[in-house]
Amino acid sequence: MPKILLHSCCGPCSIYPLEYLRNENFDIVGHFYNPNIHPYTEWQKRKDNYQWFMEKEGIKSIIEDDYDLEGFLQNVVHREANRCRYCYSMRLNRAAQIARRGKFDAFTTTLLVSPFQKHQMLKEIGEAVGEKYGVPFYYVDFRPGFKEAYMKAKETGHYTQQYCGCIYSEKERYMPKNKKKKGEKQLGSPSVYG
Repeated sequence: MPKILLHSCCGPCSIYPLEYLRNENFDIVGHFYNPNIHPYTEWQKRKDNYQWFMEKEGIKSIIEDDYDLEGFLQNVVHREANRCRYCYSMRLNRAAQIARRGKFDAFTTTLLVSPFQKHQMLKEIGEAVGEKYGVPFYYVDFRPGFKEAYMKAKETGHYTQQYCGCIYSEKERYMPKNKKKKGEKQLGSPSVYG
């Protein structure tokens, strides 16, 4: 039975990929490494939910407590337009390193289940990282299982997040969208502190 490392961003996103990989007769080991998730309390909720789900499913997992907020931000500040590329690369590189050390036959990621992620970019980075470390990236478009898995997550008491993970995606999710008139410069909200 081939052994695969499944990088996971959270419990709900792991539901369908686990089901799919089990049907393909993989020996699955989970991997949680997500220092991109902000704030810390959100990261903790996702980590706790992931750990609960993997234990419930009987899946061994490598859970990394390395919450490198500073490292993540230092690598994306002034490069916000390319933050997803860095974020994918950072996490897939770590997964590939672990897959190589653990003599896995392949590695993949639950990021491939989300219709909100950049699949072509994930595939390109995954394949390049796999080649670099000598462990194949197992690309599967898991998106067909997204809606059903989301419904299962809600029914079974998973913590379901409302944004991708980084502080920038949190802002995009919750900040009101102000419409500006044509030719009008949009100003930020005034600050009480100057």
